[in-house]
Amino acid sequence: MTSVPRPAKGNPEMTQHATTPTGDPPQLGLGQPFALGGKVAAVTGAASGIGKSVALLLARQGARVFVLDVDEAGGAETVARIEAAAGSARYLACDVASASAVASAFGELGSSAGRLDILVNNAGIAHIGSLETTSEADLDRVYSVNVKGVFHCLRAAVPWMVRSGGGAIVNLSSIAALVGLRDRFAYSMTKGAVQAMTLSVARDYLDQRIRSNAVCPARVHTPFVDGFVKRSYPGRESEVLEQLARAQPVGRMATPDEVAALVLYLCSDEAAFVTGCSYPFDGGVLSVR
Repeated sequence: MTSVPRPAKGNPEMTQHATTPTGDPPQLGLGQPFALGGKVAAVTGAASGIGKSVALLLARQGARVFVLDVDEAGGAETVARIEAAAGSARYLACDVASASAVASAFGELGSSAGRLDILVNNAGIAHIGSLETTSEADLDRVYSVNVKGVFHCLRAAVPWMVRSGGGAIVNLSSIAALVGLRDRFAYSMTKGAVQAMTLSVARDYLDQRIRSNAVCPARVHTPFVDGFVKRSYPGRESEVLEQLARAQPVGRMATPDEVAALVLYLCSDEAAFVTGCSYPFDGGVLSVR
């Protein structure tokens, strides 16, 4: 594979866009914006919440989407919605914490599609606790999904992207990786690791035309949030959801569809010049609090 030409030292005008097989910038504006026709995408945690919205939107833009999740019923429902809208999708059972399960799922994906252009590492779990209230078992559980899960999927996906001539990776990190949040010790640590992996892959695979970026949401109103609030604060659901909404300066939580729109941009050729970036998606938490 021909490597991407390096810019002449001291001459930034020589920099080329490492996107098309020729090294030329992609030709944009000739059709549907953010079109993904002909691309193959894998989305983890796509049975619900952000992952489901991402899978639906990528399929709507023309991608063939592989829905990876441990929730078979939820994954099947995502696939059904995509197919009902004349899209192409397939569910693959995948526990991202298991290296063998990930290798099997991506092996099946590769055998079926023959290529991979997009990976969205969305699967993750939460944990509430400070340093002193987080047990070693808690830490291991969160680490196995949020860190090793991303690692396993990257290891399985990148070789397919190299064979395909490049690709786009979007890792779902969190605002917790960028600011100190109360009682999020283990969760924040794992999302900080996602940030580091995002940068490492961006740097290591420049010549293979693989872009790697991260999205760092603040609170997003998902079924997971509703379930957590119901279990943890019975009878106070409305009050707690209002508190969560007010935590963002804009006065509300984000929607999964809003997060998916940013992910779509980062997966598309319109973002061909973007790699190694982390995008706060935080309703003003970092800048206008």
